[in-house]
Amino acid sequence: MQYFKFLLTATLFLSASIVFAQQGEIRGKIIEDSNGEPMIGANVVIKGTAIGAVTDFEGDFSINTAPGTYDIQVSFVTFQSITIEGVEVKSGEVNTLGTVRLQEEKSELKEVVVTAKAIRTTEAALMTIKKKAPGMIDGISSAKFRLIGDATAVEAVKRVTGVSIEGGKYVYVRGLGDRYTKTTLNNVEIPGLDPDRNSLQMDIFPTNLIDNMVVSKTFTAELPADFTGGLVNVETKDFPDEKILNVSLGISYNPNMHFNPDFLTYEGGKTDFLGFDDGTRELPQGAKGGSVPTPLSGHSQEDVSRFVRSFNPELGATTSTSLMDYSMGFSIGDQISLKKKNTENSSDKPKLGYIFSLSYKNETKFYDEVNYGEYQRYAEASRTDMRYATLQTGQLGEQNVLIGALGGLALKSRYSKVRLTAMRLQNGEKRAGQFLIDNDGAAVGQSGYLAQSDNLEYNQRSLTNILLNGTHNLRNTGWELDWRVSPTISTSEDPDIRKTAFSDIERENPRFNAGEGGNPSRIWRSLNEISLTGKFDVTKKYSFNDSEAKLRLGASHTYKERDYEILFYDIQFFSGQSWDNTDQSEVLNEENLFPNKPNGIYYQSGNNNPNPNAYNSNIQNTGVYISNEFNATKNLKAVLGLRVENYVQRHTGRDQEFASGNTNGRNLVNEKVLDSFDFFPTANLIYSLGDEQNLRFSYAKTIARPSFKELSFAQILDPISNRIFNGSLFPYADWDGNLTETRIDNLDLRWELFQKEGQIFSVSAFYKKFDNPIELVRIPEQQTSTEFQPRNVGDGELIGLEFELVKKLSFIAPALDNFNVNGNVTVVQSKIDMTDTEFSARKNYEKEGQNLQAVRQMAGQAPYVINAGLSYNNFDSGIDAGIFYNVKGPTLAVVGTGLYADVYDESFHSLNFSIIKRFGTDNRTSVDFKVTNILNEKRESVYKSFQAEDEIFTSFNPGTSFSLGVNYKF
Repeated sequence: MQYFKFLLTATLFLSASIVFAQQGEIRGKIIEDSNGEPMIGANVVIKGTAIGAVTDFEGDFSINTAPGTYDIQVSFVTFQSITIEGVEVKSGEVNTLGTVRLQEEKSELKEVVVTAKAIRTTEAALMTIKKKAPGMIDGISSAKFRLIGDATAVEAVKRVTGVSIEGGKYVYVRGLGDRYTKTTLNNVEIPGLDPDRNSLQMDIFPTNLIDNMVVSKTFTAELPADFTGGLVNVETKDFPDEKILNVSLGISYNPNMHFNPDFLTYEGGKTDFLGFDDGTRELPQGAKGGSVPTPLSGHSQEDVSRFVRSFNPELGATTSTSLMDYSMGFSIGDQISLKKKNTENSSDKPKLGYIFSLSYKNETKFYDEVNYGEYQRYAEASRTDMRYATLQTGQLGEQNVLIGALGGLALKSRYSKVRLTAMRLQNGEKRAGQFLIDNDGAAVGQSGYLAQSDNLEYNQRSLTNILLNGTHNLRNTGWELDWRVSPTISTSEDPDIRKTAFSDIERENPRFNAGEGGNPSRIWRSLNEISLTGKFDVTKKYSFNDSEAKLRLGASHTYKERDYEILFYDIQFFSGQSWDNTDQSEVLNEENLFPNKPNGIYYQSGNNNPNPNAYNSNIQNTGVYISNEFNATKNLKAVLGLRVENYVQRHTGRDQEFASGNTNGRNLVNEKVLDSFDFFPTANLIYSLGDEQNLRFSYAKTIARPSFKELSFAQILDPISNRIFNGSLFPYADWDGNLTETRIDNLDLRWELFQKEGQIFSVSAFYKKFDNPIELVRIPEQQTSTEFQPRNVGDGELIGLEFELVKKLSFIAPALDNFNVNGNVTVVQSKIDMTDTEFSARKNYEKEGQNLQAVRQMAGQAPYVINAGLSYNNFDSGIDAGIFYNVKGPTLAVVGTGLYADVYDESFHSLNFSIIKRFGTDNRTSVDFKVTNILNEKRESVYKSFQAEDEIFTSFNPGTSFSLGVNYKF
């Protein structure tokens, strides 16, 4: 039976391909000009013939015909007909017309005649959708991708108003951080490779697989309620509008990082180049039990010796010559009829769309001046300068591999579509660092030492997502049903993190000291998470006030569960210590291992049973909504909605005290840590000031919730910076351990002017009020170590302005017709009303001349975001070029209290240049050249205190990169 199915499918594909090769095909989409929605049942014919098609429920059509040049006529009852001249059809190829807009018929107008080129080079659909959308949206479409030549989603989305890119991967909107920005794929929430982020990394999606990317800046009831700055939805293609068979290759050179013989690395596994460990770093047998063999545990000498030798002996970083970055990509896609094609109307024949993409990216980074600093204020009011507690300087080498695979099948008839999409991401990152650690014994809580540390790390992450989606238009009833089911499995593992720090290196006898640089340690971390989302949406079109109206209702349910565990082991010395040098690579030499003397190294487990650094958490989130979109008057559209979400988060975990046997400690067993039932009302009003102008107003209530990690007892060490993240469930003198959601009221106002060829000018104002915002706070009680914790701080608010301009320069001179300038600026003023505890702690360290107020900037909110670009786009010559600038203002990252100053992420002035040239037959070959970080800016976070010089918290230089890429379309 399986063989028969395979043979039948292969025969259908082969038959379709043979027939198709004898003919050509014309494809396109018909939308209604007034609202951007697809037109069902529009007639599309080759002028002067009976050859044609009728559009389906998505407005799509396809016509098969013999090679030649034709005029295509599009018509619909009560709408103005349009003729597209000069449509060329070649044997075995697809001519894609793009989006065609039909206007309502007016008696004084005759049939409109345009050229095929004019249709192809417009971005009509997205602009119309943006103009008529119920909420405030910005975005970029596949038509724009073709014009500007951006290869990946992250390159394209940075052109959207108010968007900034963090780490080259993640999208933030309106300067708000990850907590208030959300990313969805095909309108379904999926976790990213970093499971503690709301944002999915965007550099994994090639633009030729994306239909559009839309950023929703205001909430409407059908959207999830847990975003505030913006929601970014990436919609992948299911029925490619043209045949896709692409191969791409790319290389990138950074003078600061590549071909450097001092690049730090270490010997890993044989499959590191595929983004996962081959078992080289796996936890030794017997290490996970409650008791491991030690000289003091009653185990035999042979057992102890065997256990010590089961660990990988490599503890020191080595040097090699770093290579350039390189990438490869392959994409294929098309749509075919499942029945024999002919020249007759094929509107009712089902079509199969398929798409597949495979990408590989290997990046090498070497930072030769990495700095981490821990600074403190002086207690004396007369001293405004800061003193260091610990300075850490050194070098860090990174090798990052990312493999992405995306595939999809879609089956579409005239009134329904079902699609299956699958995505797999695999990411592996190997890091090796060497650092000099200088600790000042005169600082509060410090012992004073000088240490030399080697750090070896590996992280492997994977994500597997499946989407099953059906859309059904109930013909002639006005009803449409959309349903989606999407399971995701994600993992993150850090196998065998090794830190080896010699203390007292300035003395004659260096040693390991637990109270200084620490004994050599090894950590295994593992995270497994499953997520299942199901949702349906129903839309009913009806008439109100002689205008089209829409009633929407739907429901969704999301289940998530995470298992997390940290296992820790450190080296102990049974026979004292004696070292001839500070070479970490010799520490686990045979002569140093138990039972040999001196040193007598053995491993001790730092894991209690039960493990305080292990937890299981789960979430159940059920949402229902109703929304109504209607014209209250001729020029005023209202979109009113209500969403209700029931959110329950449960946690199983315990604190260190309970794990150590003290029954007074806290132990949670599947206990509710969040339980809320919230109403999220939303109102959007759109007043039309003319055909091309809108005035918009919006009110909505949204929410921001803590992550699994934040609502836990986990203590997560960054072994390089030696900084520790603490889950919020730990109580302190100034914190009760009860972390709650942040509820936000949002007000937005926008005036927007749309002009021809995608030109736009808009001005927006927005206000947000935060109840119990969550921010990362430096824990004041932890003075010997650097520890942070997420906490609810005082209430906050922000007010902002946003400006957007996209303008062709032909208004200056006709010769500048191919030049475009685009810019968007977001300016925000935010404030937090401090709690009495925070304000008192700050007052204790108030300096002379300083007049502290009980308000401060909101953490994670940039005071401004600027995006600007000058581009040249010439469709005929195949040249696209541009220079683009982005900067985000200094942003509070960590809230300091008392002894510790606030930490700010400094502005990073990103200036980039790109040029792409398409040439060859039908412009099938393209070559692109890019320069990133032209200004050679550093990425820095600093401590800021009254009248003190800024001091380094974190600093590294990504350098300037030069990239060359080649793409060929078969």
